[in-house]
Amino acid sequence: MTSRVAVVTVSYGSEEVLEGFFDSLHAASVNPLLVVVADNKPEAGAIVQRQAESHGARYLPMNRNAGYGGAVNAAIESLPPDVTWILVSNPDIELTPGCVDELVRVGESDPQIGAVGPLVETDGAVYPSARSIPSLRTGAGHALFANLWPENPWSRRYHNDSENPPRERDAGWLSGSCLLVRRAAFDAVGGFDDKYFMYFEDVDLGYRLSRSGWRNRYAPSALVRHSGAHSTDGDSRRMVLVHHQSAYRFMSSKYSGWYLAPVRLAVKIGLSARAYLVTRVFHRS
Repeated sequence: MTSRVAVVTVSYGSEEVLEGFFDSLHAASVNPLLVVVADNKPEAGAIVQRQAESHGARYLPMNRNAGYGGAVNAAIESLPPDVTWILVSNPDIELTPGCVDELVRVGESDPQIGAVGPLVETDGAVYPSARSIPSLRTGAGHALFANLWPENPWSRRYHNDSENPPRERDAGWLSGSCLLVRRAAFDAVGGFDDKYFMYFEDVDLGYRLSRSGWRNRYAPSALVRHSGAHSTDGDSRRMVLVHHQSAYRFMSSKYSGWYLAPVRLAVKIGLSARAYLVTRVFHRS
């Protein structure tokens, strides 16, 4: 592997999971990796800074909570120009041996590949991390029936997970929980849209990469394990609202024509109603 690879992760009170993440990096590549930790909660970050520096990583405190995409953008901007590939990863990811090298191998198999996503395991199950871009039909069907009828055709089409075992293929978008991006492609589309504070920034990135002629490639030959959304555990109700707001932002940008105003209104009403119902469940629990 001749390309220089960097790893960027974002911490928000992530000291409990960072050690596992750092430890897994040692065997993830046969080459040295430049690692940057962007800290969205630096007021409590003394431990995170010590952890990062003890593992030879750069510590980048943010002056405000910039959200996931905003912090990743800042970290990537700080990288030296000779870095050609960047692994963007949650801190609660553990990479398997050789994972980074395998992702780079797949990425370099075609100069039009702009992003590569590994197979993501959560609690021993395969997480649908390579999905189709949501349309009005699949988005509405998934939103309405995902919890009531998990095997509904709209969710299956959106997850794009009907193949078992999974195979290498192109996807509409790849999960931002662990994602290798070609720096030239990332820069060409302007990186993550930091208007997405959390959620859908990866959907939006995949959509813009595809529209610009880049490929999003799913590579299940590379495996990572995801322990879960630790940074949002204590605020599930607010995160539901943020998720629905981000979903509306994406759908309204995708269907942005003036003549689609009635469609955007219908999407907003539908998502607002669903967010209300879901947050009522959290309130009762």
